[in-house]
Amino acid sequence: MATYKIDAAHSEVAFKVKHLMIASVTGQFKEFDGSMTAEKADFTDASIDFEALVNSITTGNDQRDGHLKSDDFFAAEKYPKLTFKSTAIQKLDEETYNLTGNLTIRDVTKPVTLKVTYGGQIIDPWGQTKLGFEIEGKINRKDFGLTWSATTETGGIVVSDEVKLHLNIELTKQA
Repeated sequence: MATYKIDAAHSEVAFKVKHLMIASVTGQFKEFDGSMTAEKADFTDASIDFEALVNSITTGNDQRDGHLKSDDFFAAEKYPKLTFKSTAIQKLDEETYNLTGNLTIRDVTKPVTLKVTYGGQIIDPWGQTKLGFEIEGKINRKDFGLTWSATTETGGIVVSDEVKLHLNIELTKQA
């Protein structure tokens, strides 16, 4: 059984959400951790655990970040982490997988399926085995209790319910 840990310095956990339904706002979680264990070389038996610290959210706007950390959205003081725990992985082809697991935001846990693209494996200049993955998916923020909403004076929606997830993850094999 091999264990891999996220190399946070070479990984990114990002999301996009429509603002006023005309443009997207991008954000990131800057503090996160995770691991994968797998015995099979094709990762079809992989078990994945991930967590991000809500207070590490950044969208490039301090006022918006504060609102996201408030009870209107993540309620960071009460629920400091969001977590993901895999339940199944399905290999679709040599590079592509469907990863299913339980995502917990606030006090709500829901199953989600994410598309994973395997970028490959390499030995870095320091002799460490590295794996690369790109992960994409969508969730409905309201499914996880992030229900704040507002409308413009013309009836438009300020923040979309759909949130696009995009993660670039580099893992390091543990000795």
